[in-house]
Amino acid sequence: MRYRITCDVGGTFTDAVVADEQGNLYLGKALTTPERLYDGLTSAVTVAASEIGFDTRALLQSSDLFVYSTTQATNAILEGRTARTALLVTEGFPDILVRREGGRLDPFNFAKENPEPYVPRHLTFEIPERVDSEGLVYTPLDEDRVQQVLVTLRALEVEAIAVSFLWAIVNPLHELAVGKLIEQHLPGIAFTLSHLINPIIREYRRTSSTAIDASLKPLMQHHLRDIEGGLAKSGFGGELVAATSFGGVMHMDDLMRRPIYAVKSGPSLAPTGGKTYAESEAGSGQVIVCDTGGTSFDVSLVRDGRVVFTRETWLGEQFTGHLTGMSSVDARSIGAGGGSIVWIDSGGLLRVGPRSAGAEPGPACYGRGGTLCTVTDAAVVLGYLDPDYFLGGRMKLDPDAARKVVGEIARALDQPPLATAYGILAVANELMVGAIKEITVDEGVDPRESFLVAGGGAAGMNIIPIARELGCRRVLIPRTAATLSACGAQYSDIVAEFSASKFTDSRDFDYAGVNSVLRDLDTRMEDFASGLRQRSFSTFRKDYFVEARYANQAWELELLMKGDQVAGADDVASIVDEFHKSHQRVFAITDPGQTVECIYWRGRLTAALDKPPLRKRGAPVNGEARHTRSAYFPATGEQRIDVQMGAALAAGTVVHGPAVIEEPTTTIVVYPDSAVRVTELGNYLVEVE
Repeated sequence: MRYRITCDVGGTFTDAVVADEQGNLYLGKALTTPERLYDGLTSAVTVAASEIGFDTRALLQSSDLFVYSTTQATNAILEGRTARTALLVTEGFPDILVRREGGRLDPFNFAKENPEPYVPRHLTFEIPERVDSEGLVYTPLDEDRVQQVLVTLRALEVEAIAVSFLWAIVNPLHELAVGKLIEQHLPGIAFTLSHLINPIIREYRRTSSTAIDASLKPLMQHHLRDIEGGLAKSGFGGELVAATSFGGVMHMDDLMRRPIYAVKSGPSLAPTGGKTYAESEAGSGQVIVCDTGGTSFDVSLVRDGRVVFTRETWLGEQFTGHLTGMSSVDARSIGAGGGSIVWIDSGGLLRVGPRSAGAEPGPACYGRGGTLCTVTDAAVVLGYLDPDYFLGGRMKLDPDAARKVVGEIARALDQPPLATAYGILAVANELMVGAIKEITVDEGVDPRESFLVAGGGAAGMNIIPIARELGCRRVLIPRTAATLSACGAQYSDIVAEFSASKFTDSRDFDYAGVNSVLRDLDTRMEDFASGLRQRSFSTFRKDYFVEARYANQAWELELLMKGDQVAGADDVASIVDEFHKSHQRVFAITDPGQTVECIYWRGRLTAALDKPPLRKRGAPVNGEARHTRSAYFPATGEQRIDVQMGAALAAGTVVHGPAVIEEPTTTIVVYPDSAVRVTELGNYLVEVE
């Protein structure tokens, strides 16, 4: 029998999911090993292999596909571990990354310092050259100056170079020439040219994409080769692909060439898994997907059967962080996971996150040297987690350590320990509700009309009160919730995007220019598809998008086109009509008589991978004893509650709260006045009152 393996390396846990040809899923979960991520990966795969009855090598030798996902790129940026990168720009424009786009969330806070640019000014070099907006050379490239700069970069021990010239998207002549000079004078130094990575009009976004991509190349190429080599030595000889920010996968070599696609790649797979489970249990519709891990809480949206994308992917706070400028799954992340640290601010208020205890040392209850209180410690004190059954009993928790750190917070607040522990969860809940409202209510989506899918190892602890706060009536907690992102990779496809800028408007539409751009996008997609056909891929889908705005607006909205060309006035009218609808949904206002400007065009190629079938729940496992333990809820106080073992529950079983359902990799807390039903597929469906 052949297998496929998907793996998601998070900040606290590494998840592995193995699928066989019949659709059986085997889960593995292990602590992430920050010093060498491959060790945590093999630990998780080993756990899944033991569920099948294999050792790790035998499983890898029997597997045809391995999908790898990691937060390494994102964490490297946030932690400042990227390569020493230089930036080459057109003479007279050295402050593109300094000024960003000029926005601020707090414009009247003059005490707040201006954030540092992604590439420091002392590593930014001006190059005499200029191409105008028509693509004509206004100032020839000064190659002597370029060579002088390259000599300086060698002396400065620069590890990567980003090149972003004005209007290179119209005529890349000078960027290509600089690329050849880098190869000639600094062989082996990684570099990125802006017109190749993100050919858009806005200088900041294009330059930011270029700098981020270049800075990641040395780190990610080394890391991905380490993973590739480690798997090969362990016996894997199948196809190795990596997750991308598109919510799909690409071959490892392609990701090494464009590592910016790995940024935010981990959260991008959760909506794919959530969409698959939601459609199987409730049909297509609007789906909110939550993924509560040890380090962060991620939320994304599925609308009209499609995962929602965005180009506003900030690393850090909006305007003061760093913008990737690339299209990616719209996944909002906050520091409110199971390992989020609890603290009291200067005003005496209880706070949760954004700092996390991570895997090292982890929450206090892990017994690995952690001394700070976390959300997981609070859950242990409340009786929601069984210290003897964490990770299916493979890891024992220390309840005394949890009570100690929660007690310290309780004394500082002058509150009882149990009330304090529940207050910690309540604060975390509010942070999560806020993140969900940001992606739903703020975008014109009513969460009360949405189906909520909860994933992540900590999802089951508090999803019911979150759903009540939002007004969601139905919540699905998949049986594989603890590995939702890794499961999403099982149902993902190979996805590639190609883009181009072309300005036109609805009053004087440039049919010839736009259709030329669309034909070029189609050619580029076909070239990519031809390579996949040689690897036996045969099923493809092409989608075309345009980003449009009202005249003189600052930002665009993305629209899905109905075809691959704009043939005439009716097609333009269709684009305009879709734009009005989208603008009404997002901003609650529309201006039907206003000119609509089209700025940016994109083609997305999807190559379908074979997916494991969804299987019905098997027969209950005998010997999984039902028992009771003490737990605390504000409505009932501390009392004995039922503890049900998930494997012993047959399809159709209803568990009434207060109770707890335990799976080997997650725990579902059934709050008072709620009930959970086991579905035919073995998932847990909550009807929220």
